Amino acid sequence: MTAKDTFKTIDELAQALEGVGYFAERRLITAVFLSLKLERPLLLEGEPGVGKTELAKALAKVLGRPLIRLQCYDGMEQREALYEWNHAAQLLHMRAAATHAGGSATPQDIEREVYQKRFLVKRPLLEALQTEVPGALLLIDEVDRTDEPFEAFLLEYLGEYQVSIPELGSIQAEVAPVTILTSNRTRDLNDAVKRRCLYHWMDYPDRERELAVVRSQVPQASAQLTEQVAEFVGRLRSQPFASAFQRAPGIAESVEWAKALVALDTLTLDPEVVQDTVGILFKQREDIAAITPLLDDLLAPAPTVL
Repeated sequence: MTAKDTFKTIDELAQALEGVGYFAERRLITAVFLSLKLERPLLLEGEPGVGKTELAKALAKVLGRPLIRLQCYDGMEQREALYEWNHAAQLLHMRAAATHAGGSATPQDIEREVYQKRFLVKRPLLEALQTEVPGALLLIDEVDRTDEPFEAFLLEYLGEYQVSIPELGSIQAEVAPVTILTSNRTRDLNDAVKRRCLYHWMDYPDRERELAVVRSQVPQASAQLTEQVAEFVGRLRSQPFASAFQRAPGIAESVEWAKALVALDTLTLDPEVVQDTVGILFKQREDIAAITPLLDDLLAPAPTVL
């Protein structure tokens, strides 16, 4: 069964993702559903920590596909994404071939022999294209960290699920890889990349979705503590509190915080326990200092909705 035939409806896909602990809004599930149906790459943009990478991991689980991850960074070269030649093995083969042939093999003959697939070291793009049924899920993570020439290099893959290797020619996917690209929007991506992808902007989760994630990931936490964690982190991300911090905590920080509070046998949040554990929520000295004068307001009971 191909990826586009795995789920008949959006609700079916949503239930499958929830079954592996990923709770998403309907717009995001619709974007994923269409990406599978149309066999198009899906570009996810949003602040760090909103769950872009986790979606790829969850989708690989529900599709039963191996997750292949290309972690992008500044200065990444094509050979690190596509392939390299095993030069040591090629050299050994050339020496053995020359000795065995007793000088009868021409340099051209030996050169042709060493540019074969068995001397190819696959990197994530090539590995994804050559994964057998049911195919792979390729995560191109933080693509905005690469430079424009690397983006241009990706176009053939994104548009045709194909790459070109000078010595071997074009290599097309045996099974179209499900492809997820993520971007923290540190810079704008090229329009050509965007045209080849479906696009979805991911926001931080609302309170109910965050509550569901923490419940799923930290079932040991009491209902009261789980609700307090979701409420507290939600307030941190909302105004006027959000403007006091350089970076708001993501979903991963919420889950880790809940785990830490359970490890400390915490029953309810108070200023002391928040200050003692705030290093799990924030990673900047300035943010940790900024939270202290706001604690009373952050921990105040939620206003009653009439």
